[in-house]
Amino acid sequence: MKKKASHYYDRNAAVYDKVLSPVEKTLSKWRRRLLKDAHGKTLEIGIGTGKSLSDYPKGVSITGIDSSENMLKYARKRANGYNHIDELLIMDAEDLRFPDNTFDTVVSSCVFCSINNPVKALKEIKRVCKSTGTVYLLEHVRSQKKVIGKIMDILNPISFKLYGDNISFQSEKNIDFEIYDEKNNLISTISTNDEGICEIELPYGKYTIKQKNTTEGYSKIEPFTIIV
Repeated sequence: MKKKASHYYDRNAAVYDKVLSPVEKTLSKWRRRLLKDAHGKTLEIGIGTGKSLSDYPKGVSITGIDSSENMLKYARKRANGYNHIDELLIMDAEDLRFPDNTFDTVVSSCVFCSINNPVKALKEIKRVCKSTGTVYLLEHVRSQKKVIGKIMDILNPISFKLYGDNISFQSEKNIDFEIYDEKNNLISTISTNDEGICEIELPYGKYTIKQKNTTEGYSKIEPFTIIV
């Protein structure tokens, strides 16, 4: 998916802003709300053509990364005239080439839908963000409204095939967990529901929970023990 997404954005960088122009006013409003509290040394994941550069408050210094070189070319052109841009770099969100505890703020806007392994990217964000720092994310997910959700499901294979964007991704749904007793006997398998919740009643005892499966792009939870 990573190569597919990068290829799409490289191929369409010249028309990307025009494609989004009908909704740019709304997107800009959302970005300003997202970025209004950004401060200090700031990393933007998936900066694209740099449309967000004008939405930052004063006093921030921005490092932007993107997996598409062609998108970054437009971002670099847009950065001319700004004095708050430190670097614009070609880089993968899953492999950030920055030391630990580098940034005061990390932001990302509508990017994780096309990241191959979002959990790995989030771990990288946590690593490079200072312990006193802040992470701001703006992402779309599958609508909980029945009709809109179904429309997104219908369009999702087309979106994914064209540019690796999973518009109706639900990471928490249909994940199975196996429950083992103290003698390592499998006593039950449970699944999360549409809200990512699973419930079971167990007698007093000590149990090991193992995640049986996972959703594409997400890491499994390591086995853990509970005492009831």
